[in-house]
Amino acid sequence: MNRRTLLATAALGLGLAFGGSASAAGMDKVKACFVYVGPIGDGGWTFQHEQGRVALEAAYGDKVETAYQENVPEGADAERVLTQMALSGCNIIFTTSFGYMDQTNAVAAKFPNVMFEHATGYKRDSANVSTYNARFYEGRAVQGHIAGKMTKSNKIGYIASFPIPEVIMGINSYYLHAKKANPAVELSVVWAFTWFDPAKEADAAKALIDQGVDVIASHTDSTAPLAEAAKTNGAVIGFGQASDMTEYKDGPRVSSIIDNWAPYYIKRVGALLDGTYAQADAWEGIAGGEVTIGEITAAVPADVKAEAEALRDAIAAGTYHPFTGPINKQDGTAWLAEGEVAPDGDLLGMGFYVEGVTGDIPN
Repeated sequence: MNRRTLLATAALGLGLAFGGSASAAGMDKVKACFVYVGPIGDGGWTFQHEQGRVALEAAYGDKVETAYQENVPEGADAERVLTQMALSGCNIIFTTSFGYMDQTNAVAAKFPNVMFEHATGYKRDSANVSTYNARFYEGRAVQGHIAGKMTKSNKIGYIASFPIPEVIMGINSYYLHAKKANPAVELSVVWAFTWFDPAKEADAAKALIDQGVDVIASHTDSTAPLAEAAKTNGAVIGFGQASDMTEYKDGPRVSSIIDNWAPYYIKRVGALLDGTYAQADAWEGIAGGEVTIGEITAAVPADVKAEAEALRDAIAAGTYHPFTGPINKQDGTAWLAEGEVAPDGDLLGMGFYVEGVTGDIPN
């Protein structure tokens, strides 16, 4: 994808630092608005952003008013919704999906006094546009370790949404750590080309199960992959994605990656209230609390659980980075030397599989 190339350039050129001031004076009350790509009841990605909105209201009471619109497609509809929100008096608008990037920047240029915050994006064309993301690949490392240790078939699977760096680095991290835990492991990737479509996600899970996969991770938004795994009567396990998905805790779900957006939303709206708001590009992970590992259930052997938690803690402490060399690219060329840690720019522009992952990345 051309956007991957653009992302690498943008990441290297703009860095991950706070920029110029976008708001010099505080406010007595803030209207914060949210645009969601899926329904708030999806049980995953949008659900977690909605939990962040609810936490924001609880934190500030009558100092904040919130509004949201769910099920907004990425594209022209998003620009229309964003324009309506800006006209309705929103002081800050959080656009919570990668595909809203161009629309966010286009509308922001027309409303310089409204602050726009784009989740998982990299374009900040105007001073009133900020970006925020989470280091999901850190959680994938923990999941990969569990997958490598738990698989009986040595076949693990991954349901991918779209071929953007965020998703590709998750696949690579998951595989690398599964391979470290179990050198015999093989990874199958199915591209669903959707963020939220339970039917497509279920079909992807079925395809993996038909291939003999017995551990499934996903980078899509619904609980459908876990629902399919549940039909196997314990033969297939999986992970909660974006939220804890606790309804499957007594079944196939052995742990989860939880996206915790509440601290970020509270921080950014608080900055508008007290007059310290500035353009930013945030990328936090396990250490910052934006990525948390859900309870590892009793289905996971005690020694594997202890290893997974130790890996989580090492990442949080900064003593271990999931992309530490030696690591080669899929074609066998060297990427990271022994002990070398991947630069953020490489990760944010990642458009390749690591060595050992089979198949091609779609265009």
